[in-house]
Amino acid sequence: MKGRVLIVAGSDSGGGAGIQADIKTVTALGGYAATAITALTAQDTHTVHGIYEVPPAFVGQQMEVVLGDIGADCIKTGMLHSPAILWTIVDVLTRLAPDVPLVVDPVMAAKGGAALVQPETIDVIRSKLLPLATVVTPNIPEAALLIGRPIQGAKDAQEAGRALLAFGPKAVLIKGGHLDGPKVVDLLVTEKRAIRLESPRIASTSTHGTGCTLASGIATGLAQGMALEAAVRRAREYLMEAIRTAPGFGGGHGPLNHGHTLVRK
Repeated sequence: MKGRVLIVAGSDSGGGAGIQADIKTVTALGGYAATAITALTAQDTHTVHGIYEVPPAFVGQQMEVVLGDIGADCIKTGMLHSPAILWTIVDVLTRLAPDVPLVVDPVMAAKGGAALVQPETIDVIRSKLLPLATVVTPNIPEAALLIGRPIQGAKDAQEAGRALLAFGPKAVLIKGGHLDGPKVVDLLVTEKRAIRLESPRIASTSTHGTGCTLASGIATGLAQGMALEAAVRRAREYLMEAIRTAPGFGGGHGPLNHGHTLVRK
């Protein structure tokens, strides 16, 4: 076991996304997962039926005790439901983990379309969280919300990556799964270059938690000392196999096979 990852995110009662997907991913890639839970959701493969926000002070306490005892080699954020939660997290990060790599997955909606953040939260993400990020990993709809304009193709996606860099993160991974085409093309954008990462598109409805899984995979790689591009490539390979071998549970957007790296004896 190598690489301590502190995950600050919401819980998915269905187990396919959120904290549950994060823990599975980190474990399957050989890391150690600790958590600070920001919200509880009543969720299945169809939609989010309810959200219960954890009090901000308790979110901060979860982070503080983990960082003070176990420590972290990387921190990953996911669902941050309200501005109060965000302000608390930014405070803890700047006080206790200013030099720890940070992966920001700007989770704004569930796969079924249900909103997971309050509208005013987006401004705080832009102004306070993104400047702390080693890498931010929006999908196309999330990137469009963050930059305030639609994204309709590969050229728009690259421009969106550049626009997001202006908010202060060191790198941006624009996930291209929402764009049409036989391949999924992600763009890893830094100040120096934009790297195209392509994979054949897998025809599957088992795509719940893909964003959480990818971001946690990247965080695990960074926690283990991998360079960013290498961490992204390994996380993408892990994710694609998890989709390809998904169990087919549920009647909506089903969960992935996070355990495909495990060898039964």
